[in-house]
Amino acid sequence: MVHVRAGGTPAPPKASPNPTPLLIHEEGKGSMRLFSDSIGRKVVMAITGLLMVLFVIGHMLGNLTIFAGPHGLNGYAEHLHELAPVVWVTRVVMGTAVLLHLFLSIKITVENSAAKPDRYAVQNSLRATFASKNMIWTGAIIGAFILYHLLHFTFRVTPDVGAFAGTVPGDVYGMVTTALSATVTGIVYIVAMVSLFFHLSHGIQSMFQTLGLSNAFLLPRWGAVGKTLSVVFLVGFASIPAVILVGILR
Repeated sequence: MVHVRAGGTPAPPKASPNPTPLLIHEEGKGSMRLFSDSIGRKVVMAITGLLMVLFVIGHMLGNLTIFAGPHGLNGYAEHLHELAPVVWVTRVVMGTAVLLHLFLSIKITVENSAAKPDRYAVQNSLRATFASKNMIWTGAIIGAFILYHLLHFTFRVTPDVGAFAGTVPGDVYGMVTTALSATVTGIVYIVAMVSLFFHLSHGIQSMFQTLGLSNAFLLPRWGAVGKTLSVVFLVGFASIPAVILVGILR
């Protein structure tokens, strides 16, 4: 309705109070949605998860050069040393991805635990698998292992590899076979790879579902891809400490 003054002329419409803060608020909502919105956080987790899967593929292929003997693994390490800028950029990107993934996974887990009624949680647990119910725990084991692995073979500050700390890259083959020939260390690496198997057997399918790349036809196929890749990673990574522990590689 238009209000008319006593003289007969229409009164100008009232201006909205503080229009600029409203605009800034709306723009802020758009830029921060990936972190403030629950769906946005899951998308960030899916993207960081995809980055880590791609990294794991490359890392496994590099590690498997150990089966070519000292020349194979040491040559691979020397090649990485020559690409130091690329390696450090990769480390920064992957370190950021891991920290984001870890932080958001904890946040989402806490929010889900607080939001689910008991009856819904019971019904959901009936449909869940061991891998899906324990994502937070297998993720925690993997996170702890990544820290240990960096201290162990990247920064070489643990006592068992102290003799190899002075030269970089040095005799990487000797360092790995010496360290993993210790029973406890070899088992730690195998347990970490079993955790990776369970984490990715559910996580890869969930990742593609979150990114909107699945439907009734594709979803079970992504599940098969996830389980297949998880088995490949388990065999590829765990075989290294296993064959060292039994004395095949020395």
